[in-house]
Amino acid sequence: MDLITLLPFIVLIGAMFLMTRSAKKKQAAAAQMRNDMQPGTGVRTIGGMYATVKEVHDDTVLLEVAPGVHAVYAKNAIGAVLDDAEYNRIVHGDDPELDTDGTVVPDDASSLTGDADAEVAKIDLGKDGAADDAETEDATAKDVKETEDVKDAKAEGKTDGDADSK
Repeated sequence: MDLITLLPFIVLIGAMFLMTRSAKKKQAAAAQMRNDMQPGTGVRTIGGMYATVKEVHDDTVLLEVAPGVHAVYAKNAIGAVLDDAEYNRIVHGDDPELDTDGTVVPDDASSLTGDADAEVAKIDLGKDGAADDAETEDATAKDVKETEDVKDAKAEGKTDGDADSK
């Protein structure tokens, strides 16, 4: 057989070897991380839940998911062991970068607009007064007609549930 014929197979086998080697390194690093867990550290499970490690056993971990609430998880269910600063930032919202020097955010926007006593300009949305008057007259006429229909129905002796059909 010729070397040119075997070259694609050799390259394919080499690529498979490199891929499995990197996957094994990742698995070994994850196993080492799980074995190095200590009580009191913050973790994130593979389901995305954040908790504090209370006890570490051979294959299981006792996690405190809320104050006084404990759950037993498999070690393989731990996705990441977090350092204290990251755990506190995520769970408790403690972020020293976001601390402000006494800046107060107002509850309403009145202090942001400048002079609070200034007149508020009326915004014209393109409607004219004649259209508003016509709509009001149409609504009033409709109400009067409905009232007359109700009076006619009561005069004929009909109640609310009766219909004109025979």
